[in-house]
Amino acid sequence: MSFQSIEVEKQNTIGDEATRLALKTELLQRVEALGTNHALFPSPAPPIDQIVQQLESLNPIPRPLSPNHLPSLLGDWQLVYASKGTVVTRSLASIPNMWGGIQIKQVWQSLVTGEPGKINASNGALIDLPLLGEWQLQADGTWKWRDSEQIAKVTFSTFSIRATKPFSLESWNLPELKIPVLEFLRKEALWTTSYLDAEIRIGRGATGNLFVFRRDRQLVN
Repeated sequence: MSFQSIEVEKQNTIGDEATRLALKTELLQRVEALGTNHALFPSPAPPIDQIVQQLESLNPIPRPLSPNHLPSLLGDWQLVYASKGTVVTRSLASIPNMWGGIQIKQVWQSLVTGEPGKINASNGALIDLPLLGEWQLQADGTWKWRDSEQIAKVTFSTFSIRATKPFSLESWNLPELKIPVLEFLRKEALWTTSYLDAEIRIGRGATGNLFVFRRDRQLVN
């Protein structure tokens, strides 16, 4: 490779990095402008989806499940955008006249290392429901993969619900109710980590739903 070719490649790399950082900044600004409810309930936002697709094409870590990159993937993440909503928000949005009164306070995902080829995942949501107060929902499961270091199979084994402020009463905190999922009823879903850096993570579900996560060190325990 000639010196001139090396210089051109170096300039292209610098240009791609500047573009990637600019796209990240625009993405986070647009998501913040939407507000949490609109960002997580099923409501189209084509400009954001286009930015996400551009970021995916500049993915600095294309093999996030490889041993070298797992430390960048693991940890606590806050969900800041879902192009088609989440399982929880889609269910809530289907209830007539409920959306306007519902407040999504936080949606998060915690990933910790498990057995070889597996990650233990915990998905949680803190929501405020009209009249019913504040509730925490959580699903615990596992990511597993073999040859692909970008696509994992996700299975959830336990669901739980806890009233953190039932009927908006600060002094009440009811016990957590855990519901195990029998093994023969568990379903696997494919999950693709299509973008990963130190601050942002983008995932795609089997139906193409886009999920944007931001690293968060101050999640609810």
